[in-house]
Amino acid sequence: MTQPIRIEGLRTPHPSRLPPDHPFHDEIMAAHLAACENGDMGYVDPGTGLFAMTALYLASRPCCDRGCRHCPYVGAPERQTDL
Repeated sequence: MTQPIRIEGLRTPHPSRLPPDHPFHDEIMAAHLAACENGDMGYVDPGTGLFAMTALYLASRPCCDRGCRHCPYVGAPERQTDL
């Protein structure tokens, strides 16, 4: 069974993971977009120098619940159960 994702989560991280007022927000979003366009699995965070995985890469894997910045599963609607 696949997990539901937030479609907008493929482009924009959930605000709990990257608030709009984060000091490096624009640089992070530009690095994320470039990595996605290049088909890279991630990018180097401009503030910390750490590797961050892209939402597209994370969507190809099940959620690991480790707090990934671009996790497309955060805030997704719960899957309905068939009765």
